[in-house]
Amino acid sequence: MAASSAFLSTFISPQTVSFSPKSSSSLRLLPPTSVRMVRTVTLATASQPATGSRTPRGIMKPRRVTPEMQDVVGVPEIPRTQALKQIWAYIKEHNLQDPENKKIINCDEKLKKIFGGKDRIGFLEIAGLISPHFL
Repeated sequence: MAASSAFLSTFISPQTVSFSPKSSSSLRLLPPTSVRMVRTVTLATASQPATGSRTPRGIMKPRRVTPEMQDVVGVPEIPRTQALKQIWAYIKEHNLQDPENKKIINCDEKLKKIFGGKDRIGFLEIAGLISPHFL
């Protein structure tokens, strides 16, 4: 017990703590004196301002599409990402997903033209099957 009371006495002094139940003051600890605060300086590099004038590249670049694809997406030039979104919107709008397995798409006449005449395709095949329709 002597070691534990000595330990507490180093952290709590009688002047800062009152153990009487009548006291309304709470337990206050003195700040440690051997702690050193260290501040690090970080340098931020100036980035290029976002002007929005960068031309789209890769799959974000609008490309011309075949007339078959144009029947589904509705525009003669579209980015590949937006074309995929439009095809999915068309599939959902016309309820062309298989009710038992939502990963399978039942193609109507417009989609058969895009997907090589197939009656049913998996959703992972769509990206590969639309590639020939971008000119």
